[in-house]
Amino acid sequence: MTERLYNQDVYTKTFTATVRSCQEASGRDGYEVILDRTAFFPEGGGQYGDIGWLSGIRVTDTQEQDGEVIHYTEEPLEAGSTIDGEIDWKIRFSRMQQHTAEHILSGLVHKRFGYQNVGFHLGDDLCTMDFNGPVTKEQMEEIEQEANRAVYQNIPVQILYPSEEELEGMEYRSKIEIDGQVRIVWIPGYDRCACCATHVGSTGEIGQIKVIAMMNYKGGVRVTMVSGDRALADHEKREKDMKEISAMLSAKEDELPEAVRRLKDENENQKHQIIELQRKMTALKAQQVPEGTYSQCLFETDLDQTGIRELMNHVLERSVAVCAVFLKRGEQYQYVIGSQKRDIRDLGKKLNERFHGRGGGKPGMIQGSLTGDEEEIKAYFEEIINVQ
Repeated sequence: MTERLYNQDVYTKTFTATVRSCQEASGRDGYEVILDRTAFFPEGGGQYGDIGWLSGIRVTDTQEQDGEVIHYTEEPLEAGSTIDGEIDWKIRFSRMQQHTAEHILSGLVHKRFGYQNVGFHLGDDLCTMDFNGPVTKEQMEEIEQEANRAVYQNIPVQILYPSEEELEGMEYRSKIEIDGQVRIVWIPGYDRCACCATHVGSTGEIGQIKVIAMMNYKGGVRVTMVSGDRALADHEKREKDMKEISAMLSAKEDELPEAVRRLKDENENQKHQIIELQRKMTALKAQQVPEGTYSQCLFETDLDQTGIRELMNHVLERSVAVCAVFLKRGEQYQYVIGSQKRDIRDLGKKLNERFHGRGGGKPGMIQGSLTGDEEEIKAYFEEIINVQ
């Protein structure tokens, strides 16, 4: 069995070891390398396996199979040779920060509500936790504040290997059947949980815990969190975005909410003005149509869906029996066809069949979309309009 150096000292970054075996990887590119000792943590406890280098050769993943730690490398290593190992510490330490922060938040939610963390994902960008009960935004803000108080206290994170007798009388999360020795991660006052993964030595190393999103999920709540270096990166991005928005709105950062409200009100006023102008424009367009004609087929580019319906209605008011209005939208035309004198559903059916369209409606009005050339659509409409 491989000696697991990360269980002795989680801060071991480099080491020497002997290659016990090396073979081509099964089901993936690269090679499977087993060492006599390693600081590489294999995926487990919800935490990804370490990456790094073995004598300069890239390690792309670390997994555990049948009790052995498997290092997946890009190139082979000679069995029996001595290698220098180095884990990618920046990535490992970030994962340690996220994982310990997840324990603190999960422990506080469990302590306050009795909920379990029924599913979590420790990604390399974000950490998500699924709790099996509802939590309000205000409650989560309180929990976040308490979690950061744990960070400020710089509490030592303790790793325990209790006996079976001690384990039976111990209260801890994730109390499920585990074969062999159970490893407990204990953050006094905040959480005690069975976990095999790597964690920071004290809570102060987390730096900051920040909840950035919440959503209802399967009767409970999904919480998205960042901590440590990721919390700093998130803050820097938000600050950069804030400065850009401030410059675009010509407003100080502390005046942005009011500036956005003012812009929203201006947009609403302009929207109403545009609607009113569009109504006047459709009325003017309709007045250009001769009264009393049997049918009209119109093509528009500067109206919206509401506008073409209003244009159709105005045209029908001029004693036109059937009015079709087509609106260009990319490669397609949206259409609306109306009549006060005949059932026009057959027209829509024929147009859709001819021009790969879809749509429908009532005897007096149909709407839909189709694809075709303006001249071809107009010619076909005029051909079928007189077929009663």
